Amino acid sequence: MKRVLFLYTELADYFLKCCEELANTAEVHIIRWAVNKEAPFEFEHSDQIKIYDKANYNFEQLKNLVTEINPDIIFCSGWVDKDYLKLTKPYFKKIPTVMSCDTHWRGDLKQYAAIFLSRFFLLNTFSQAWVPGEAQKKYALKLGFKERKIKKGFYSCDLKKFNAIYEKTKPEKEKNYPKRFLYVGRYYDFKGITDLWQAFIELQAETPNNWELWCLGTGSLEPVQHEKIKHFGFVQPKDLEPVLEKSGVFVLPSRFEPWGVVAHEYAAAGFPMILSKAVGAKETFLNEGKNGFSFQPKNIYELKTQLKNIINLSDKELLLMSENSHNLAQTISPQKWAAAVVEFYKEFNAK
Repeated sequence: MKRVLFLYTELADYFLKCCEELANTAEVHIIRWAVNKEAPFEFEHSDQIKIYDKANYNFEQLKNLVTEINPDIIFCSGWVDKDYLKLTKPYFKKIPTVMSCDTHWRGDLKQYAAIFLSRFFLLNTFSQAWVPGEAQKKYALKLGFKERKIKKGFYSCDLKKFNAIYEKTKPEKEKNYPKRFLYVGRYYDFKGITDLWQAFIELQAETPNNWELWCLGTGSLEPVQHEKIKHFGFVQPKDLEPVLEKSGVFVLPSRFEPWGVVAHEYAAAGFPMILSKAVGAKETFLNEGKNGFSFQPKNIYELKTQLKNIINLSDKELLLMSENSHNLAQTISPQKWAAAVVEFYKEFNAK
């Protein structure tokens, strides 16, 4: 079995589910950052996956650990962690060294500087690149990676789990579609949660209706108080299902969201969606008017209009959107993710 090493930032449940799939055919090792205190996820994984907390090692100990693992392929989360770059560079050209990146091409001064410097710290460290979607691929190309050395599909949700939720909730939704918008994410300005609160409250005042807004998450922002807005706080992934069963439409109003695996999750679960145009995953999981609507980030009027568009739909129309979301979600899966790891290895060794 090949030994695969991930030099990772903050772990996520969906990433571990992909690693579980990979562990069927490879030995998986993950060096990771400490758990985010604002999103204290409790992770479960098989013994086939070995996880090491970076905080427990100094750099020399990390070097020794990587030497002991003796990886056949290394995946590194971008270039934000300089230790990770130093750990990867000695393996360049010896084994596949793959950079993951979820940053969009924006064309600002900082990105042009990265293009200039990439030959000194990226192209001499990484043999290939793995990105979520087209906007990130554009950036990787500008950084100097050849198109044949870039793959898309770096992020995948736990498709089996959310597909099962879709199948379980479909019969009840066919009887009476839940009139509840759902937000799942941190309570920060960049997530656009205050824009959603404002748009929803204004809409309730202008056009009173029976829809509610349920919000799951924590952060620096104080939850707004309104009779039709319910706050659940932080909810562990294993405890999500009862909330999802009673919710109808997913809203992600982010002002900044490089990808947003959560959009994949709720598409798979059969949620019509309202996504801001800042959400990278919109390119794959939102078909405008077919399974939801989009709006310009920070534009309260547009967001309110799209909330109203959903409210005006019949149950039959919402169910059709639900089915369309579910079908779109099948394009990316942990199985395809694991297969891509193998392809990176084969392509590097076929040169």
